[in-house]
Amino acid sequence: MLAQLQTRALESNSFLGQSDKVSDKLRKDRHQIRTSLQSVKKAKKRDVVMGFEVRTFLHWQHWEPGKEITKHLALKNVKLKTQKVQFRPPSTPFFRTLFPQSVTLMSGTSFSLPITFRPLEKRDYEDFITFEAEEGSFSVVLRATLPRHELLFQEELTIPTCAVHHSSEASFVLHNACDLQTSFRWEVSDPFTMTPASGTLHPRCETPIKVLFQPQMALVHSVVAVCRFGVNEEYNKSIQLTSIAKYPHLVLRVAGAASEEDEPLLDFGSAGVGAVVEKHIEIHNVSAVDSPFRIERATHSSQMDCHFFCDIERSVVPAQGKLKIPVQFRPHIPGMETVDYFHVIPAGNLTKSVLKVAGTCQGPRVSILKSLMDFGLVNLGEQMLRTLEITNSSDVPAHYQFDIDSSESVFSFDHPYGIIGPRETRTLQVTFAPRHPIPHYRRVACLLHHQDPLFLDLIGTCHSDTEKPAIVLPKHLPLYRKNAIRGLTAYPPDVLNAMLQEGRLGKDADGALVLLTQESDGEYPEEHGSMNSVSEFFNDEFSSDNTVLPPHVTATKRDFDFGCSVGNGQKRSLPLSLTNHTKGKVSVIWTSNPDCPFQVTPQSTEIPPLKSTAFTVVFGPSQPNTLYAGELEGFIFYKVLRDYRNVEDATMCLPWCITLHARGHTFERGHQHFVPSCTLDCPRAVFPPVKQNGQAQRTLLIQNTGPLPLAYAIDQTSCPSAQVKPASGQIPSGSHQILLLRTSPTQAGLTRHQLPLQLNFSPDFTQEIVLFSRAEAPQLVLEGDGKLFFKPTCVGTQSERSYSLKNCSRFPLRFQWKIQQPDASFISVTPSSGTIRPNESMVQTWSFVPQEERKYFAKATALTWAAVEDLKPVEKMRYILRITGEGCRGTLSALQEQVDLGDILVGSFQSWDLPLSNDGDCTLEYTLSAKQEINGPCDQEEVTHDPVALEFENSRGCLPARTKLSIRVTARPARRLQYIWKIFYSILTPKALDPSNAVSKEHFLCCVTAQGVYPVLSIVDVCAAGSATSLNKTQLWRLFSLERINTYLKRDPTPAELIYRVPTRHSVRRCPPINTPVLLDFNFGAAPVGSEPFVTFLLLENRGVVPVNWEFLFPADQQIELEFWAETFEFEQSEIHQMRIQDNKLFAASPKSGTVNPGQQHTVQLSYRHDFVGIDRLPVLLKLSHGREILLNFIGVTVEKDQRYVHFTSTKHQFTPVAIGSSGPPKQIYELYNGGAVAVIYEIQQEPLKAIQEENYHHPVFQCLNPRGEILPGATAFVEWIFSPLEAKTYSVTVPVHILGGDSVLVTFEGIGYDRDALGDSAVFENFSPLPATPRLTAPGQQVLLSLQSVTFGDIPVFSKSSRLLFLNNTSRREAAFFTWCAGSPHVNEALHVSPASGVLRPGESTNVIVTLHTGEQAAFYTLDLVCEIFMEKALAKYHQELLEWEEERERQSLEFTITEHGREKKESPAWHGLASSGSGASKGTQELKEIRRYKTLPPIKNGEVSRPPATRDRGSRRAEKERQRFWPQPEHPDPLHLHLSVTGRSHHTQDFFNLLQNDFHRHFHYWLPKDREEKPAHVDLQPETGESDASQRKPTLQQQELAVDIMASVIQNLLDDPRFHEAIEQIGNDPLPYFSQLGTREKPSNRGGTPGAKDTGSSEARSDVLAIEGKRNEKGETTRGEKEPSKRGEEGKERHTEEEGEEHHTEEEGEGCHTEEEGEERQTEEEGEERHTEEEGEERHTEEEGEEHVTDEERGLACAQTDVKSHTAQEELKEKIKRSPGFAHLAESVLENTLQNILIEANRGEVVLTARPRVIALPPVTPRGISPTSTARTLSTPQNDQATADCPKPDISDNGARTVTPTRSQRASFRSSHPAPQAPG
Repeated sequence: MLAQLQTRALESNSFLGQSDKVSDKLRKDRHQIRTSLQSVKKAKKRDVVMGFEVRTFLHWQHWEPGKEITKHLALKNVKLKTQKVQFRPPSTPFFRTLFPQSVTLMSGTSFSLPITFRPLEKRDYEDFITFEAEEGSFSVVLRATLPRHELLFQEELTIPTCAVHHSSEASFVLHNACDLQTSFRWEVSDPFTMTPASGTLHPRCETPIKVLFQPQMALVHSVVAVCRFGVNEEYNKSIQLTSIAKYPHLVLRVAGAASEEDEPLLDFGSAGVGAVVEKHIEIHNVSAVDSPFRIERATHSSQMDCHFFCDIERSVVPAQGKLKIPVQFRPHIPGMETVDYFHVIPAGNLTKSVLKVAGTCQGPRVSILKSLMDFGLVNLGEQMLRTLEITNSSDVPAHYQFDIDSSESVFSFDHPYGIIGPRETRTLQVTFAPRHPIPHYRRVACLLHHQDPLFLDLIGTCHSDTEKPAIVLPKHLPLYRKNAIRGLTAYPPDVLNAMLQEGRLGKDADGALVLLTQESDGEYPEEHGSMNSVSEFFNDEFSSDNTVLPPHVTATKRDFDFGCSVGNGQKRSLPLSLTNHTKGKVSVIWTSNPDCPFQVTPQSTEIPPLKSTAFTVVFGPSQPNTLYAGELEGFIFYKVLRDYRNVEDATMCLPWCITLHARGHTFERGHQHFVPSCTLDCPRAVFPPVKQNGQAQRTLLIQNTGPLPLAYAIDQTSCPSAQVKPASGQIPSGSHQILLLRTSPTQAGLTRHQLPLQLNFSPDFTQEIVLFSRAEAPQLVLEGDGKLFFKPTCVGTQSERSYSLKNCSRFPLRFQWKIQQPDASFISVTPSSGTIRPNESMVQTWSFVPQEERKYFAKATALTWAAVEDLKPVEKMRYILRITGEGCRGTLSALQEQVDLGDILVGSFQSWDLPLSNDGDCTLEYTLSAKQEINGPCDQEEVTHDPVALEFENSRGCLPARTKLSIRVTARPARRLQYIWKIFYSILTPKALDPSNAVSKEHFLCCVTAQGVYPVLSIVDVCAAGSATSLNKTQLWRLFSLERINTYLKRDPTPAELIYRVPTRHSVRRCPPINTPVLLDFNFGAAPVGSEPFVTFLLLENRGVVPVNWEFLFPADQQIELEFWAETFEFEQSEIHQMRIQDNKLFAASPKSGTVNPGQQHTVQLSYRHDFVGIDRLPVLLKLSHGREILLNFIGVTVEKDQRYVHFTSTKHQFTPVAIGSSGPPKQIYELYNGGAVAVIYEIQQEPLKAIQEENYHHPVFQCLNPRGEILPGATAFVEWIFSPLEAKTYSVTVPVHILGGDSVLVTFEGIGYDRDALGDSAVFENFSPLPATPRLTAPGQQVLLSLQSVTFGDIPVFSKSSRLLFLNNTSRREAAFFTWCAGSPHVNEALHVSPASGVLRPGESTNVIVTLHTGEQAAFYTLDLVCEIFMEKALAKYHQELLEWEEERERQSLEFTITEHGREKKESPAWHGLASSGSGASKGTQELKEIRRYKTLPPIKNGEVSRPPATRDRGSRRAEKERQRFWPQPEHPDPLHLHLSVTGRSHHTQDFFNLLQNDFHRHFHYWLPKDREEKPAHVDLQPETGESDASQRKPTLQQQELAVDIMASVIQNLLDDPRFHEAIEQIGNDPLPYFSQLGTREKPSNRGGTPGAKDTGSSEARSDVLAIEGKRNEKGETTRGEKEPSKRGEEGKERHTEEEGEEHHTEEEGEGCHTEEEGEERQTEEEGEERHTEEEGEERHTEEEGEEHVTDEERGLACAQTDVKSHTAQEELKEKIKRSPGFAHLAESVLENTLQNILIEANRGEVVLTARPRVIALPPVTPRGISPTSTARTLSTPQNDQATADCPKPDISDNGARTVTPTRSQRASFRSSHPAPQAPG
């Protein structure tokens, strides 16, 4: 049985952000392991194959060679029918089975086939057995394998991410999948470790493998671990180990701190002594890994008294988490302020965070309300009670104890010891019970734990009947103390009285005695200073060693230890001796109780002055095994005080109270003493800090916690350096004893004091009290061994540096810096004095201010002393600090001196980082400023006052040495102008001695330029659809005022337009207010109601440099949506009208808004629906964000279907300005558009024109050439006008335009006449088509495109021909297109010629179209419209197919049924096949363009479709409905696509053109009009009276004739008197042939080969006059040339006339696109004839010269030379004549036109790239060295033939396949020279 693998879950927190991927991999690996382990189980499962349930394979394991193993293969039929199956045995002999047979299995039955396996050797065996069933065959695999070592584990393992120097782990399962015991060993590299690294796995067992990841670097670690296993480790398998190591980042914060500091401070504040205060710090882990850390205390010299503790030394902060660490403050020295430092160090010691802790120890503050308690006079046997208030004003409980034995003293306290809580006041009762009639005075010490002792003065007097001693009063106490200090208490009162009476003593102001001496001169002797309470407590006035003042009485011993006193009634005694040191007799009285075990004898006695008396102290215990201790009290006073009459107040001396401490016990030897039960608050204590030889004190508290009294004794002899008081005593049960300890350390090192504390008189109960003390000295540590270096500092500026001082002593130190006066000018420190707490590091700021460019050296001294109130600064320590600095200067620079911010939107801003560089050695303080300069078309005075539009984020700053800093600079241009800012910097020297040098001069830094821009949007193209297709783009351009819109969009927005920079709902009115002054009309034209919507597409282009956000805001888009209650329902008529338009969406824009990036385009669709009759107006705001606002008045007109309506876009028309004095004013066009559905007739009234003609001397200023006409539906009538001004002014006339059957309109026509001489070159008013030449917008579904949509011929002369080439492209790849050119406006056929006029464009094909403009004799403005109708092939094919089916169906119905109605007339289908028959070639040029009709004839008006009636209608109606459904209407012809081509130009009369554009005259080709066109009048003059045409010129009146004679006479006289006129006449002969040589009248002779007599006489005479003038200038041969000239002129006239006829014929035939060979031969013959005639003239002249008489050889040679010169001159003249001949001009124009057309066609097809860069190609030599057939043929030819061959033109193949030859000028000359002209006839 196989062992089941137990899957174990791994850690899921692997990579952050990759948990999903890791989990997927883990699931995949586990699935793979499960799959392999369960393969055996799957093998036992059975599959269903072809209806049989059978195993897929049989597996033999654990076999041995030579033995047989048999297994059975079960085959079960799972189908519901009986099946037959036949098997074939295995092919190898190792597997055997039954003999092959057929087995029949019923449904649900099984068959078991035994298979025996017998191996012969140890190897793997595999075979198969095949089963054949009815459905097919299948096989079962037979396999026998040997056992192999196989370990299974996952391929990848991801260990969780951990921090550097930390560790993480993961585990996986290693499974032994074989039946062999397998040994394994892992090989893996750092930082991964695998456990166990090796081992052995039993068969089918598994073991977990632990992977430990311990990185040392922050990397992505990926290691391949290899597992080697097997007997000899011959197998290996690997696993990919992956993990990530990251650096930890810990942030230390104090819990509850308001802000993060560089050095977190945990301040405990004030804490009570002995208390434990705990606070927490937070360690935040901002990294993505767990971070281990440790906390260490900073090492310092005074580690003996640590007050701060952190119990957590090591821990781990979770990733992205925090950990709270408790820190405790345990103060034990009251009044001491402590500072300490802790370091938080992550693993690896990479970083260190410092925590500063501070706290103050607060001790108790106990005070006694009255320090003096006066009991007054008490009679013997009586007692007096007084109350005492003791207060604790601190927050710490206080232990107190009065140092008095109330049981033995005459003064007793009810609570001599106890605890006073915080802020508590306790009242004590003090009883005075005197036993002897004597004065009493005792100073009792109140011991306080952790506080210096307090003293209470107790006074009282006891009188008896017989004795009346002096009464002690409170006023005696201060007098006594002063007298004692002055040493006067050593004298008895009687002596002092005598001295006072004798004048040896005096009294001070307080009444105290003063010794009067002559040396003092009335001054008092110096008094001793007062002692502190601790010294007073330790200084015993009865001991000569411990007293400050001279003692009055001394005792030999005051502490008596009787030890063990065992006996029956035996008493032990110890001696005592008292010595009187005063000058008077004193009395001693002991006030012990009679029952006290301790007694002094004698009980009373007197001691003479300066004498001693012996006493005995007796111990008489009464009980055994008992502890005894007590205080013996005695009073000593002067004997004279026994009588109050002997004492005065001034000489009163108080008695002295002496106390003796006695102790003993009665425990027998061997008997166990009482076991003490007590606590000592601090067995190991530290004395407070004190200077050397000073006294340090502290208290200890012993509490008796047992039920028995406790006796203690401290042996001070064992440690004489420490004093303890009281050193012995007895502590009652539940009471405590306060011990006051004092020491005076003499060594700077640590001193250990060990005091043995013996309890209950038993050495077994001895405890050591360990005390530490040290003599503290001011110890200050300077950073950097007392050296301070400043970085180089700019002169006049201040450089600061932090410098730390550390107090290494245990008490606070006061310090003060001393700087020499010369150095104080450039060196300073803050703070210069202060207090440093113990173990604290104080950071100070040193400032260095150089005033010169040099190096500075200085010294500063730090004086320090202890800052303790009790200690006076006797000695101050000095520490020297050496300071070094350097003063220098520096400059700033920018990386770029020229910075261009580009274009910035006005009103916005653009920021830029200005990189500043400081290459010097010192830090510079700078300030930046900018000077602004604005350039552009603006008023300089206005922009001068504009604020500077450049802002600095930090105009002032500080730049360290050798660093770079980026300053954020923001430009905010306020105008659309160019801004230039020059940035300057100034170095600040605020610490300069001279305030005027605080800021240096300005230095240039860089120059910044920017261009303020507004969003620029322009409409570059327009396209129509729907009912607008009848309008060309020029009309659309005018309807939508696109030219004005583009003009306004280029201007700057007004301030009102920028109130709302972006589209905003800002109005509560339905008609929002208008903030823009620009109002334009968007005219959607007019159309009948129910027509297609007027749809136009506008192409918006952003030609600016910033994105443009645009939006069409309808009135509803600007209105703020109000609540229902705020709506007002009282609307104006305009509001109702707008609401109707918006609710019905008559006007629509799609999209209404958008964004256009620079250089991009966007298409907007505007539409208007003709749903309601009337004029619709809607104000729409075109808003550009941060730019212009333009209010567009959307206007649409809808008319009735039978209404005659002409759409006037405006009632004012402006003619193009015309110059006065021109040869002939041009014709101009005014358009009338029929927006209705029926034709209209217009008529323009002439009366206003006649009136203005009469006002201008009967000169026709305004002429209307066609004042009446008809306008078809949807068509445009072009009304021709001639504006002819007389003066340079504006003419205006208002003319009624009548529409027959419609409304009449008054239209105002204006024209401007200008003086060209006055305006000069600025007189250019022609404004041709505003449309772009190239179409940039296409209609939806348009597949045929024109390369040009606007052809502009510009300014051309009359009688000229100009051509333009454009292309028609079919962009469809599947469908052909048929095109036909039609005339879109009248008079197109007269001026334009289009070739080809129709054709077919195959898919993807393009064809060239030539548009030729023939200008007539009348100057005019040409605004023509060509329309190209496009039919797509599929639409036509579908139409013809449907039409054919319809006709067949109609014919079928006509044959099958009897026609009872008249047959319908067959509609004629349009001859679309006529277009197709022309093919792709060109049609004839003589074909005229047909005019396109905008609208078809409207069908009769009938009701629209009604909804289907209900089913309850009658049978007849249902039958009629069926009949209508059976009706098949005739298919309609598809609507063509119209492509409009706008042709514009202006023709000028020749003289006007020559005056305006003289340099452009030679660029135009001139031709002659036929006679039928010449006879046609250019225009019709209207008679002023009748308005009829004036056919004949009227005869001028007599006044006009006289005026003309006078004018001409004056002009001729002036010309004759002008010498320059004569010079000009002579200069004419040298000028070339003038331009008007082409303007002669052509007359065709009846015979082309006629004689010279048939030539034009007028032309010959003009030519003879010119040649005669030229002949006068020849010095020789004038007569000869004059005689020969007529003949020559006749020949030239003949030649010129012949050429003109040929050219005329060529011009007429050129339009057809072909040139015949006959015309070429004819022209060649004419040229040859001209050349022969020229040679004959030369020979004739040569013969005449030879015939002269008396000719010498020299004269003959000279004559020959002259003849050659004349011959050459004649040839040159002939060439010039040929160049100027019209025939040559026609030929050159044709050649150039053909050549350019071929180049452009090839470029359009992509065969030539005109914009490619030229390339130089090295060609081989022209003449090869070898002889080839070509070179032989070239050699045999003549040079003339070679030249002719070389210059032979290359043939050009045109579109129709004709070969066109384009010879050049040199080719023609060479041809003429090689072919002489034939002789002229006659």
